[in-house]
Amino acid sequence: MSHPSAFISRKGEQRLAAGHPWIYRSDVADVDAEVGDTVAVKSPRGQVLGQALFSSESQITLRMLTRGETPADLALWRRRIDAAVTFREGLAIDATAFRLVNAEADLLPSLIVDRYGDYLVVQALSQGTDRLLPEITAILAERVHPKGILARNDPKVRSLEGLPQEVRLLHGTVPESILVKEGPVEYDVNVWTGQKTGLFLDQRENREAALRYAKGRLLDGCSYNGGFSLRLASACDQVIAVDISADAVARTAANAARNKIAHLQAVEANLFDELRSLGKAGERFDTIVLDPPAFAKNKTSVPNALAGYKEINLRAMRLLTPGGTLITCSCSYNVTEPMFEAVLHEASADSQVPVSIVEKRMQGRDHPVLLGVPETYYLKCFILRRLD
Repeated sequence: MSHPSAFISRKGEQRLAAGHPWIYRSDVADVDAEVGDTVAVKSPRGQVLGQALFSSESQITLRMLTRGETPADLALWRRRIDAAVTFREGLAIDATAFRLVNAEADLLPSLIVDRYGDYLVVQALSQGTDRLLPEITAILAERVHPKGILARNDPKVRSLEGLPQEVRLLHGTVPESILVKEGPVEYDVNVWTGQKTGLFLDQRENREAALRYAKGRLLDGCSYNGGFSLRLASACDQVIAVDISADAVARTAANAARNKIAHLQAVEANLFDELRSLGKAGERFDTIVLDPPAFAKNKTSVPNALAGYKEINLRAMRLLTPGGTLITCSCSYNVTEPMFEAVLHEASADSQVPVSIVEKRMQGRDHPVLLGVPETYYLKCFILRRLD
């Protein structure tokens, strides 16, 4: 039986030569493979360019694993998972919840692995990683020795692969509630149902950075389970955490009680409406955090997203006291850093509130970015200071 293979166009070959690991359906000329196969990728002249995961459904038909003649066998997966885990072990992360494997940025395309204390949560986001999940689970169990491994295979992106959205136990046992720490803060996390794999782990280092500037009254917009609020509370006199989700507000309140933070008030409200109300009431804050969900899910939604970012940042700037700090974020990949900075400039000009950029930040070190693959750089975080 011949090895599964895929021939790509000249354009696809040029894309690989430029360093990008994805080949789209339009650049695949011919395929001899089954669902989720690891295939030999060949040039129009028949030269083997490397090995890739094949998807029969996604527009991203090929996700490169290796270049040239290097085999993409289980030994390769074992080496790369070991390298990813070893890298995180060397980061001296002051938390028990963090990312162990960050997909393409660890040369393990479409595979996410997050650690929550003694437990792992895995996402297999393509046909290839879904098919290899038993082997990946065995490798993780051998390398990390967790008490349990959970598959949070419920992201919508799996539907683009023709895969079911599901949550299931892969190894050992995983409780409904897991206690994790981030610095001095404790969280009660439900990895079976929480956002992403349970927490927004990519903001951990931005919360640490924000703590250096936090003071006075703090407004935390789109607070989810209170990540920024809880971490910055020790430096602030009053904390107001706003989220539109009643469940998120309840979790923030519960986390505040667990950490004995009595000066935190969790409020259920739409951020846009709350910012307007606070402005009309003449409220002022020394520290404001804006960490909304992705406003731009695709390129067509970018104009509306930019308008949304501008409005919340404009209103937040007006609420800042002179010398106050705004920590503002965008996790929309389709909104690039230059676009986001331009929006902040427009918000500053229109609000007539001059601000300076104190820091430009991104996702944490356990969520690295692969050079040449802009899709892996999605989180932008600006720390701004009001000047008047």
